[in-house]
Amino acid sequence: MEWFTDLFTMQFLTALLSIVVIDLVLAGDNAIVIALAARNLPPHLQKKAIVWGTIGAVVVRSAMTIGVVWLLKIPGLLLVGGLALVWIAYKLLAAEEDGDEHGSGASTLVGAMKTIIIADAVMGVDNVLAVAGAAHGSFLLVVLGLLISIPIVVWGSSLVLKLMARFPSIIYVGAGVLAFTAVKMILGEPITKPFFEAQPIVKWALYLVIVGGVLGAGYLTQKRREPSTQAN
Repeated sequence: MEWFTDLFTMQFLTALLSIVVIDLVLAGDNAIVIALAARNLPPHLQKKAIVWGTIGAVVVRSAMTIGVVWLLKIPGLLLVGGLALVWIAYKLLAAEEDGDEHGSGASTLVGAMKTIIIADAVMGVDNVLAVAGAAHGSFLLVVLGLLISIPIVVWGSSLVLKLMARFPSIIYVGAGVLAFTAVKMILGEPITKPFFEAQPIVKWALYLVIVGGVLGAGYLTQKRREPSTQAN
């Protein structure tokens, strides 16, 4: 029962608070990607996608936290994750409303959940590293922190989804936030970090190119679809 008494120590509670704060600070990105992935679903499936997608993402992130020591040894992890998130941001923005289940903007429950879990796993790399540091090796702390943050992410996703339905332009804001997060991951990669720190102009240019490129490419893709959509 020693582990139970440890739950009430100041050290444990302080570490738990730190993890919850980290999760909540980064919950905005999660809420956005969940809302983007679920927006093309029928209303009766949107809530299911949000809840089950969040639960699946928590399971994946917990597993990643267990293997954080191994993850730290993978060269180029943040770089690859950042580039993958650029593609996800574009696909979510350019998704057809009648997209198939294999696309990132799938109109099926399984497709939406798959997108949510993959995107969260990609975005969760730096989150996992931060949480693992605050947890000091305690998996119980990690799980408790994630469980506490679940209601916040679910509520935030539902709110963003309602705003997107009322103000469609918010979809571009969401995709822009994901693209911005992708650039931060690329810049934080140990392999590329020294170069970008020595070239601040290139660093800011990368933000403009990637964020602008995702928004521009998504906008053009949607515009190209309009004639065929109107014809149907």
